[in-house]
Amino acid sequence: MDISVILAFVASFITVLVVTPFVIKFAVSIGATDKPNERKVHQKLMPRLGGLAIFIGVLVGYFVGGLYSYNVTAITAAGIVILLTGFLDDKYELAPKYKLLGQIVAASIVVSSGLTIELLYVPFVGEFSLGLLGYPITFFWIIAITNAINLIDGLDGLAAGISGIVIATIAILAAFSGNMLILTISVILLGSIIGFLFYNFNPAKIFMGDTGALFLGYCISILSLLGLYKSVTLFSFVVPIIILGVPIFDTTFAIIRRIVNKRPISSPDKEHLHHRLLSLGLSHRNTVLMIYCLSIFFSVTAVAFSSTTMWGAILITFVLLIILELLAESIGLVSQNYKPIINMYSRLSKRRI
Repeated sequence: MDISVILAFVASFITVLVVTPFVIKFAVSIGATDKPNERKVHQKLMPRLGGLAIFIGVLVGYFVGGLYSYNVTAITAAGIVILLTGFLDDKYELAPKYKLLGQIVAASIVVSSGLTIELLYVPFVGEFSLGLLGYPITFFWIIAITNAINLIDGLDGLAAGISGIVIATIAILAAFSGNMLILTISVILLGSIIGFLFYNFNPAKIFMGDTGALFLGYCISILSLLGLYKSVTLFSFVVPIIILGVPIFDTTFAIIRRIVNKRPISSPDKEHLHHRLLSLGLSHRNTVLMIYCLSIFFSVTAVAFSSTTMWGAILITFVLLIILELLAESIGLVSQNYKPIINMYSRLSKRRI
C-alpha cells in the first residue's frame, strides 16, 4: 500500500480523536442535541453533530492522501451539500421534504458531472446501453444508499460500526482490483470512523446525527458508484447491495412488517432489528456486536460473490435469501406469528413422523 494512503488514514484518525470533544461542546452550545422519547433507547440529552468531526477528519485525510490531484470536484461539492443538509437537520429538525431536496441537489451535481452507469451486461442476453435511463438509475442509486445508513442509526456505535465494515469491505475489493482512488477514499473514511467510535461506542458521548449518517451514506454510494462506473454487469451491481445487507435487510422487513400488520409503510415503530435483539435479552453492547457480526457475514458473502462464477453467484444469492428469511422469522422481525418457512418445515417434519 502507498505510504500516502497509510499517512492519510493516520491523519484522519488522529484528527477525529482530537476534534470530537470540541464538536461535542459546539453541538451542545447551539442546541444540536437529541432528546429522549418513547422510540429511542437513550435516556439523556445527547449532542448529535458527530458527523462534523468525521467530515473534518476526512478533509484532513483528503489533503494528506493527495485526493486533490484526482478529478473529484463534483463529488466533493455534492458531499458538502449533503453535510450541510445533515447539519441543518441536526440543528433545526428539517421536514423530510427539505432533507430530500438537499439529497436531490447533491445527486444532481454528481450525475451532471458525468459519473453515471452507462452500460449494463445481462448474462445470456448481452450488453445494453442504458442511454438516458442511466441518469435516473444513478440518481436513484445515490439517494437510496445515502439514506441507507440513516435507517440503522438506533444504538450507540451501530451506524458508525456498520459504515466502517461496509467501507473496509469496499477498500478490500478496491485493493484487489488496483483502484487507488476508491482505496484512498475508503481508507480515509475508515480512519475517521474508527476515531469517532472512541466517542460513539456504548456508552456514547456523542451521536453522529444526520450530519454523519447522510454523509457516510453518500460516501458509500459514491464509492460503490465509482466501482460500477460506465459499464457494469448485472451481478457486480448486486455486490454493493450485499455489502449494505444490514440496512437493506432491516428496511425490507420493516416494509413487510407494516404491510402484514396493515400499517402505513412510513409509520415508525420499535420493531427494527436492534429493537428485536434487545427484546430477546441481549445487552446494548452485545446487540451492536451481534449486528456487526451480521454485517461482516454480508461482507464476506459479497467478496465471495464478486469472485465466483455466474452459477455460484445465483447459488449464493438463493442461500443468502433463505438464511435472512429464517433469521427474520426466528427473531420476530415481522411479527411473532410470521414464520412461513419455519411452520412449513414443522408440518413436513410431522408428516414424516
